[in-house]
Amino acid sequence: MRLAYLDHYDESLKADIRQLIQKELLVGHLLQRYPTTHKLNTDRSLYDYTIRLKNLYLKKSPPLSKVCYDGKIHVINNALGMHTFASRVQGSKLKSKNEIRIATMFKQVPEPFLRMIIVHELAHLKEKAHDKAFYRLCTHMEPAYHQLEFETRLYLTAVEYFGKIYT
Repeated sequence: MRLAYLDHYDESLKADIRQLIQKELLVGHLLQRYPTTHKLNTDRSLYDYTIRLKNLYLKKSPPLSKVCYDGKIHVINNALGMHTFASRVQGSKLKSKNEIRIATMFKQVPEPFLRMIIVHELAHLKEKAHDKAFYRLCTHMEPAYHQLEFETRLYLTAVEYFGKIYT
């Protein structure tokens, strides 16, 4: 059994997760830890939430022109969200635009999972590469970042094997 979202984790950990899947305990584990989903179901509420996080941790970073859910982002393409940066010439000035797009499937997940994805995308405003500085910034904004990333990967694995978890 291949665990696509957990490829780079230790083999013994993956063996434990395979057992949870075979015994059909993975979904119950996630529901016990995270029984409810967030209420940020509109692009506006997602934008407001993201701007609050940005203003709290990245006051001097470039502004965001758009934050929205995007049905075209597929987790299969290894993307949970996307930060896009576009520059264009407007007269004699160079205008830039930053956008964050979150996969629509994250409209119905626990709030910590969504926060982890937003923190990841916000970190790209300052750090483009996934290097030590990038992950240091992520953990500054969300101290449990790495644990939440792992649990989000567990959630994606559960969805892959058992279908939709939260309704």
